[in-house]
Amino acid sequence: MRTRILPPVMTTTTKLDDENELMSVYLRQWKVLRGLLRRHTGSLELAEDALQETWLRLAGLKTQSGVIHDRQAFILRMAGNIAIDLARREKRHSSRCINDDVLLEALADSYPSPETFAIDRDQLRQLTRALMQLPAKPRAALLMNRCDGMSHRDIAGRLGVSESMVARYLAQALRHCRDHFRGLL
Repeated sequence: MRTRILPPVMTTTTKLDDENELMSVYLRQWKVLRGLLRRHTGSLELAEDALQETWLRLAGLKTQSGVIHDRQAFILRMAGNIAIDLARREKRHSSRCINDDVLLEALADSYPSPETFAIDRDQLRQLTRALMQLPAKPRAALLMNRCDGMSHRDIAGRLGVSESMVARYLAQALRHCRDHFRGLL
């Protein structure tokens, strides 16, 4: 009598046991895996996304008994590859998107605050008082130099004085304004 040897039949329980073993390894190694992925990606958010995606892929994985020799290494490799893909996707996405800080900066009102406006207006009033206390030629020399950007030679021609006299007028006017503002403190 000849005995016929049949190939082993894979039952659904064997397949389910194998899948359950993968999920069991995943759950046992979850904390370690999360820490590794966090260090690898540099982001807890990306690490958790990779963990979730790994769980989904493991749940949908159709394995055959004996194909996966080291379940822990398999899960680690799968999670690492998913994390790399997510990090690349995030990098591509962020390079195309406008940063929130840039957007807020663009929307920010560049108009001075009421406090700054009041302080600046008060300082301008004080500068006007200081300039009005100056004799006409030193005041004119300072305004032509600082406001109009004129050179000493051009100011000298306008005022009908020498360039060295323009330098004296400017020094006199600047000293007077400095002393006026020091007196306010």
